[in-house]
Amino acid sequence: MLAVFASLVEPIGRSLPPNSEVVLHDLSMLPNSIVAVHGDVTGRSVGDPATDLLLEHLMRGAEGHLVDYETKLPDGRRLRSSTMIIKDVAGTPAAALCINTDVSAWETVRRIAESMAGETTSAPGAEASTSDAPRVASPRYQGPKASTEAFVHDVDELAAILIERTIAEVGLPVELMRKEHKMRVVEQLRERGMFLLKDAVEMVATALSVTRFTIYNYLNEIAGQIPDSADRGAAGKPARRKDG
Repeated sequence: MLAVFASLVEPIGRSLPPNSEVVLHDLSMLPNSIVAVHGDVTGRSVGDPATDLLLEHLMRGAEGHLVDYETKLPDGRRLRSSTMIIKDVAGTPAAALCINTDVSAWETVRRIAESMAGETTSAPGAEASTSDAPRVASPRYQGPKASTEAFVHDVDELAAILIERTIAEVGLPVELMRKEHKMRVVEQLRERGMFLLKDAVEMVATALSVTRFTIYNYLNEIAGQIPDSADRGAAGKPARRKDG
């Protein structure tokens, strides 16, 4: 099945607008899951890891596709993206087909066209005329709102981004964190798929200034709070895998 989809990556890419990229992930090879690429929007290649968004979606069960969502690259370029989850005959997610299109150039063209047409942006607080406003279809987003998705080239870079963002969200410097704060960091990292990465426990322990045995204890405590219906593969100790 995967070989069939891999053979479609190039023709799909050629049928898309310029500045588009098609990426196929083999989910059995996580985190270094990219097995085919056409296009160069994010600069990734075969053997590079999944993004933080894909890891988190998989940890949540990957029940549906992420369709037509907006994300940003670190250099500020805006992308429109979709991630389709491909399941095997047993209904288990086996692959992900991702399409990313750089729409920054189109935004520039739109602004130039509006300028040439004499259109201006309303002043802050000004109300638009409802009679003149164009009718716009409701967005079909099933993915996140605009965010900076981590399109990285190696697992260590992905791990560093996950740890840095999660610690920042807790809102305390590590030296001021108590156990409950550090457990919150570990729980959020677990939900984001951090512990699917090789050496994740050691990296998180170093970042939180605790031992790796403390991280295992946190994970066990968190697992004990998860209902039996939850995904047991996401709880407790991190999944062990061969290095990709």
